[in-house]
Amino acid sequence: MTNSEFPLFDRRPKRKLAAILAADVVGFSKMMGENEDRTLSNLKACREITDGAIREHHGRVFGTAGDSIIAEFASPVDAILAAVEFQRNLRDRNLTVTPENQMQFRVGLNLGDVIVEGDNLFGDGVNVAARLEPLAKPGGICISGKFHDEVHRKLELIFENVGPREVKNIDNPVQTYDVILDPDAEKSSLTKSSSVSENRKVEAASILPNQRPENFKPRIMLFPFRNLNNQEDNEFLVDGIVDDIITELSMINSIEVMSRETTFDLKEKNFEIKELTEKYNLSYFVTGSIRSAGKKVRVNAELTDPTGHGSLWSARFDKIMDDVFEIQDELVRKISDSVLNEIEVTSLNRAKRKPTEDLNSYEFLLRGKFHKKKKNKEDQNIAVEMFTKAIEYDPENGRAYAEKCCTLAGGLSDENLFPLSNDQIWDNIHSLLGQAYELTNQDWDCHRMLCGVNMHFEKYDEAERYGRKGYELNPNSPGMLHKYGQSLVFNGDLEQGLSILNKAIELDPLGQSIMDTLVWANYAAENYEKCLEFKPLSKHFTPSTWILRIACLGALYREQERNEEVKSFIDLHGRAEMSKELANLKFNNAEIENKIRLLVNNEAALQARVETNEAEDMIPGQIN
Repeated sequence: MTNSEFPLFDRRPKRKLAAILAADVVGFSKMMGENEDRTLSNLKACREITDGAIREHHGRVFGTAGDSIIAEFASPVDAILAAVEFQRNLRDRNLTVTPENQMQFRVGLNLGDVIVEGDNLFGDGVNVAARLEPLAKPGGICISGKFHDEVHRKLELIFENVGPREVKNIDNPVQTYDVILDPDAEKSSLTKSSSVSENRKVEAASILPNQRPENFKPRIMLFPFRNLNNQEDNEFLVDGIVDDIITELSMINSIEVMSRETTFDLKEKNFEIKELTEKYNLSYFVTGSIRSAGKKVRVNAELTDPTGHGSLWSARFDKIMDDVFEIQDELVRKISDSVLNEIEVTSLNRAKRKPTEDLNSYEFLLRGKFHKKKKNKEDQNIAVEMFTKAIEYDPENGRAYAEKCCTLAGGLSDENLFPLSNDQIWDNIHSLLGQAYELTNQDWDCHRMLCGVNMHFEKYDEAERYGRKGYELNPNSPGMLHKYGQSLVFNGDLEQGLSILNKAIELDPLGQSIMDTLVWANYAAENYEKCLEFKPLSKHFTPSTWILRIACLGALYREQERNEEVKSFIDLHGRAEMSKELANLKFNNAEIENKIRLLVNNEAALQARVETNEAEDMIPGQIN
């Protein structure tokens, strides 16, 4: 005898297919904080509109909490007709009331399997609709691919394919579409909210002005765009386009942009927007995806205010690869316009900074940068090969000369990196530097690399000159800030150097090389405790930075810790490496160099005593 023979005892959950509508008020918490009575009165008026449309189209509201609505329909056609009707009616209401009484809803629609328990429904069918709702534009409707398949041939509505999107607690990306409610207002591929949302955009750009310092700059993070091709060979293009957008945004003086290294570190990680917003003090973030097919490329992007205002705009660009710079320029303009309510003149001068008009040359430049960032020997050699090809396609691609020069400079500190002698590398660098500067003397990134190469060769005055020019052209790039700050420190201007380096680490908190330089700068400024606050992001600091930390422990009379660090250094790197690092500690400033020489003598004496087990007799900070 089985339970199926006696339905009364059947404990299996009841399931059915249903169209689910999820809706929510945009900015409801903020409205409640401003005026609870007014907000609840407006919500009641809007719910009469939403619930009336749901009932008229044979739907049933089965869940409400505060400002949210969850409803079921037997037919997806009924569900979307109800949503379209009440969104248009709410829009009409907003035109007849004062701004503080206006309300906008977002709507998510999904068709899926649900579990029935009494009057309630549960399961992925409900969950996906709830996750799609915040992806909708204010006053808009976002639908799943399954829902779209059921309705798009049956109704005279326009749907915009937004592409697959990751949603919380759902394993696979969900294909999504936006419903175009007002085709005349959305003829272009860029879709903005109505005039109410425009007011919201201005408001979002000026949240809590009384709590912001006079020199406040909104801070933006661009998350790595998703590669919808799912092909590793296409990854260089996706990363390169986003990298260039970060670079262009850093040219805008009135905003700050988190570094590429920090944002791309999130690529393979799970993260919470709220946590990142608090950790990095973000004002906005940009997400998107890229798909390419032959010469065609599609870019989707969205600018969001994480403080509760939601999406400020979303855009889709369908272009050919020849127009890739146009896509980048348009995204930079739209971000600037939304965040600042203006487009800075500097952001319009991209034509002067384009690395090349030749798409083949640009492709090899991006491929070279992609491999250069991987640091290992094989990729460094591939990077040089790619930059060489970029130059062959366009001999006036100044950025390619500079990138090749910067890559080869790494071979001077690692003799096994390239099949060239140091003399051959130096000859190449000298030639490439001259060509890069001649072609791109108004390119801040070229000045950054020239500053770095001159630092490598201990030409600190030249390094500072290039660094200052690059900083004048772009005072917001953490890479530029690092190199200029480093050149100032090595030339003895500790106060300004530290100020600039502290700004660099704010924008690139994962920048190990910036952290190393900050240790050097703080040591030179006798900020010994500050030096010890910095922790290596990898297992150990670089040898030269480790030496300075050892010296700080000595200067602070923390002898036992210092001796332990010396022993750890020697165990890992050997005595010869310590001697080499001690000999190479130099600054282009007599006062600082004397301080470093004292460090060398102290540490040389300490090293000798560690080796003879006499370190415990040494007086801290002195030489016996």
